[in-house]
Amino acid sequence: DMNGAILESGLVKDIFVQPAANDAGTALGAALYVHKQNSSKRIEPMKHAYLGPEFDDDEIEIDIKDSGLKYRKLSNVAEEVAELISQNKIIGWMQGRSEFGPRALGCRSLLANPTDMEMWKKVNVVKDREYWRPLAPSILEESMDEYFDNFGAKSPFMLLKFKVKEEKIPKIPAVVHVDGSARPQSVSRDTNEMYHDLIKKFEEIQGVPILMNTSLNLRGVPIVNNPQ
Repeated sequence: DMNGAILESGLVKDIFVQPAANDAGTALGAALYVHKQNSSKRIEPMKHAYLGPEFDDDEIEIDIKDSGLKYRKLSNVAEEVAELISQNKIIGWMQGRSEFGPRALGCRSLLANPTDMEMWKKVNVVKDREYWRPLAPSILEESMDEYFDNFGAKSPFMLLKFKVKEEKIPKIPAVVHVDGSARPQSVSRDTNEMYHDLIKKFEEIQGVPILMNTSLNLRGVPIVNNPQ
């Protein structure tokens, strides 16, 4: 809320908050400190938080076989998963490198349909959280202005609160808080091509460039990291 209030104040045009502004951020701070000691090169703001491990298809398939679960390989992942989400299926979505920080940003996420208000309650039940807890939207970066009063800012780390444009609230009720706000993740194709493609396919089916996105875990348990 405070990050959003600073942005709305009119005192700044943009705001950057690094994605692990908690105890995990001490590792980043230590690295920055050493860099300052040894280099004069300017530090650029982070464009993404995909810094954790990733696993190839062969590794993942071994773990699926060991689990005894049924599985199949998709011919078009984005298209088929977008269709499932539009049918109100809740998707456990794991691809690419895991996210640094406390937010799931389209690599270790639970995904659902934001156009159906019931999905808000259903996802919270799956996660064993209080039913009233808000859930956040992932939106195509190029569609931010269409849905949010965002003062030109991006929000790649889901750390800024924006007002949802009033006429858009009925289109995405499952990801709008009671005060008409949301804490979106703006998704760039440059940094997460597969996730961007998934949202784009969902837009073609459902008419909105947004997915409900929360972390792939249960209450009190760390975010899923590896295939097991």
